[in-house]
Amino acid sequence: MIDNLEYNTEREHLIIPEYGRHLQKMINYAKTRETKEERNKVAKAIISVMGNLQPHLRDVPDFQHKLWDQLFIMSNFELDADSPYEKPSEEELKSRPEPLKYPQNHPKYRFYGNNIKTMIDVAVSWEESELKEALTYTIANHMKKCFLNWNKDTVEDEVIFDHLYELSDGKINLKNSEEDLSDSSSLMRTKSKYGNSKSSSNKKSSGKKKYSNNRKRY
Repeated sequence: MIDNLEYNTEREHLIIPEYGRHLQKMINYAKTRETKEERNKVAKAIISVMGNLQPHLRDVPDFQHKLWDQLFIMSNFELDADSPYEKPSEEELKSRPEPLKYPQNHPKYRFYGNNIKTMIDVAVSWEESELKEALTYTIANHMKKCFLNWNKDTVEDEVIFDHLYELSDGKINLKNSEEDLSDSSSLMRTKSKYGNSKSSSNKKSSGKKKYSNNRKRY
């Protein structure tokens, strides 16, 4: 008795396993019918069984079309039967999509990400105004947060201002700013809340105004 046992590794590969092996055997049987009339009759019966296996899809548009496509796919496109829809193409099914084009820029400071350069370019294109100044400091704060996430627990504002000046090709200069960026502890609060790292101690007061407390939010 044990010698007659069948293992799945020895059985025919299931093209769409969700339908099970019995349905695959039904499709194989349909391919062996001699006349097209018989094959059409068996194919319609198989479609009915497939629909019963997925009743939650009955109201989905083109549900029957999908079932017929799957029928031909599971038959390895060898079933010669009439379909109410256009038969799928094996070449189209096996064709590969066009590769996606990924940005190939290699920024000097990768820990800021690619989007920060786009944000800086937008800020540079704006006319001088309070709104542009607010955007500039928002970018600087975001850069500081990215720096802290990937480097260490604290960083001087001057370092961020130097990087911003360099990335903007000298068009955004906050080196002589009278305002500080947000404290490192404030920027890292979310991270430390979930126990990922310890927040750094508050930066010593430099006598400058705090951007987050004194500037209008947008």
